[in-house]
Amino acid sequence: MDLLQMKYFMTVARLEHMTKAAEVLNISQPSLSIMIARLEERVGVPLFDRHGRKIRLNQFGKVYAEHVEQIFQVLEQGESIVRDMAGLNKGCISLAVSITNVIPELLGKFLRQYPDVQFRQVFEPTPVVKKMLENGEIDLCIASGEFDSPNLEWQPLITEEIYLVVPENHHLVGQETVPLALLKDEHFLNVRQGFWLRSFMDEQCLQAGFTPKVIFEVDEPDAIVSLIRQGIGLCFIPQTSWEMRSHLIPNKIKITNPECLITRSIAWSRKHYLSQAAQRFREFAIDYFNELQQQHNISGRSIGR
Repeated sequence: MDLLQMKYFMTVARLEHMTKAAEVLNISQPSLSIMIARLEERVGVPLFDRHGRKIRLNQFGKVYAEHVEQIFQVLEQGESIVRDMAGLNKGCISLAVSITNVIPELLGKFLRQYPDVQFRQVFEPTPVVKKMLENGEIDLCIASGEFDSPNLEWQPLITEEIYLVVPENHHLVGQETVPLALLKDEHFLNVRQGFWLRSFMDEQCLQAGFTPKVIFEVDEPDAIVSLIRQGIGLCFIPQTSWEMRSHLIPNKIKITNPECLITRSIAWSRKHYLSQAAQRFREFAIDYFNELQQQHNISGRSIGR
């Protein structure tokens, strides 16, 4: 087994261009061509279809690439395990989130206790995050909903209510409750398609007999707060998010028929090694959400270990 050959092979497979791959690998194009030819000779079949300067994986190459990728993932996991055992890795955690309001406080508390740990934060729609978890591209995800993939494990953190928030001059200000069906003519602010809260509330509205009129989509949920304060539209917001912003957007209304509840969960891959730092953070997050439930008197339920 020649790891250098496999590295070169994966680079060519990714770029689909021999000259570009040679530039990335900092070797001559003839040397790279010879290396790929030797690999194909060793495997016993051609791995690429060649069309002029373009080069693409054939059916044999695609299967081989899948297994090579697994080899590199296993090697990377082995290095992580050894670093953990030797205490050489102070810890770098890659974390995907959809709950931006509580993350700064959660990370701040964790880093005060574990100051040598580093974080890389990812903010993507739920389907993208699930794929990243399955591929081992990130360690953990804190998001809404369930992670039903057989390759993932997940732990519910807290279940909370979703409120309707309206601007100061809205005709619903002062009402304590509102049936969801009565909102069919309202204008909404929301995150873009793909995020779990958007998908969940779109489905709830459909069951209530209407499609919500979304007049403004954002990538970052915090941007909605500013738009609400400008009187531009209404939004759906989880209880913890509203509790931490109630001084900015005080006019929340309980939704009835149906009551809308959302579950926050933390998820990780079954197949990929989870570092000691990531394991510590996972347990820390579970404890944090238990405390959050008590502090903010969440109307849902907190689920511990």
